[in-house]
Amino acid sequence: MSKQEKPLYSLIPLDTFKSLMGIDDRENKLAIFCLVTSASTIEQYCKRRLLRKKHFERIEYHGDLFLPLGEYPVISMSNEKLEMSNGKMLGSEFYRVIPGCGTNMDFPYSIELSPAVKMMRDIRYIKAVYWAGYSLDKVPADLASACLELAVWNMNRYKGKRIGMTGNIRGSGKDGEHFEMSMPENVRQLLEPYRRKTI
Repeated sequence: MSKQEKPLYSLIPLDTFKSLMGIDDRENKLAIFCLVTSASTIEQYCKRRLLRKKHFERIEYHGDLFLPLGEYPVISMSNEKLEMSNGKMLGSEFYRVIPGCGTNMDFPYSIELSPAVKMMRDIRYIKAVYWAGYSLDKVPADLASACLELAVWNMNRYKGKRIGMTGNIRGSGKDGEHFEMSMPENVRQLLEPYRRKTI
């Protein structure tokens, strides 16, 4: 990959997909489209970001020592400092991430603050900058399988095998066909553990 190229937004490598599909470089464009579409569809279905990304989060503070983070698993906390609404920085000796950064445990993470933070004044929120999600070499096998299955499904219907094609509806292409948000049942089952649970 050249310096100018952006990393592919996919849960599996392009070369792996092409090898499994038995396609060559002439179909690169379609393969990339199917992989990126699959990764985006999976993230929308799971209601969370799954690929490694930097997040900037402002968390309201009301005296609670546990502050939930919006994305997970957390890989690292940038600069190991949190910025408070009073403009001061909160060093790593005053907080920890639960579970620990880089553990790849797939459930929501939180910041646990030291009780000493309660003595500090004028804190309305805390700003956290952190990396969360899976890097391509650490994507869990079932998540990678879901991406592969969905990308194959998308490629088959794009090539005219009409697996899961829909009719002419608003927002469709000239020929009345489009990629819908639906997906095969086996993909849904693979993704179930990764769906964000809302209460």
